[in-house]
Amino acid sequence: MISMFGKGNCFDNAMVETFFKTLKSELVWRTAFQTRAETIAALARYIDGFYNPRCHHSALGFTSPVQFERGIAHQTALH
Repeated sequence: MISMFGKGNCFDNAMVETFFKTLKSELVWRTAFQTRAETIAALARYIDGFYNPRCHHSALGFTSPVQFERGIAHQTALH
């Protein structure tokens, strides 16, 4: 991942690291996947079906990523 804030900034990847911690604790460590295809399908369901539409994030004004993107798209359409 490319650094956005420069070398030595402790907050550089904090959101991504938090996402992966949540993903691992809520899905990966609780599931015994049999195949790579099963793993990919489960990850897609988790991200697209649960995390993005339902999880609210303080960095996004306590909205879900889907709600946040809809708001940005709406604001962009108005300009």
